Amino acid sequence: MRILVSNDDGYFAPGLAALVAALAEIGEVTVVAPERDRSGASNSLTLDRPLSLRRAANGFYFVNGTPTDCVHLAVTGMLDHMPDMVVSGVNHGANMGDDTIYSGTVAAATEGFLLGVPSIAVSLVSKGASDFSAAARVARDLAERFMRQPWPRPALLNVNVPDLPYEQIKGTQVTRLGKRHKAEPVIRSVTPRNETVYWVGAAGGAADAGDGTDFNAVTSGMVSITPLQIDLTHTAQIHTVKDWLAQ
Repeated sequence: MRILVSNDDGYFAPGLAALVAALAEIGEVTVVAPERDRSGASNSLTLDRPLSLRRAANGFYFVNGTPTDCVHLAVTGMLDHMPDMVVSGVNHGANMGDDTIYSGTVAAATEGFLLGVPSIAVSLVSKGASDFSAAARVARDLAERFMRQPWPRPALLNVNVPDLPYEQIKGTQVTRLGKRHKAEPVIRSVTPRNETVYWVGAAGGAADAGDGTDFNAVTSGMVSITPLQIDLTHTAQIHTVKDWLAQ
């Protein structure tokens, strides 16, 4: 099994190293990751300059671009064979609810999915120093399951793992995305050169964390697995917009 691994925390991230170590036990792993932290890059693709591909001492390839760039470059030009799966992560921090819109981790998996490859984004729901081994093992479990039972068509799964030892995780739950409150305001400050700068505020807390959501599953000590799709069409509003334009 050929597995392409990427992330948005950069090729030096400990979550990436843990993921590669776990997946290397079941397949041939190639890493193509950003050269620096690109958290929040979403699905951005670099079109205004060429991309450079380099190889680190540990064998990981890194690109001076976004997570989407990494997967796109690997699948469409670098690799001799299409990968059987793309796995992105392990991200340091949750990617639940509205986070999926901004997440570079989810974006890397999304690009694999758009290119016809089954893809998984894996995140560890933790804010502090963390042990990524349990989340990496969850990723390996899912990859092994895919090897045994391939899907008839590509899938895109968003996986969030509670910050617990593997043995204490209570199982898995297939979930829907919850929803956050709006983000905190930007933080304004002044540099020593008297320049005004702004830091983007923290993400809002969970607004919809009821039964069946990713927030609820992780809070209950379970791995959340949410199947995602790319169609953003608000189907319920199609007739509303037609009527509005007809007036």
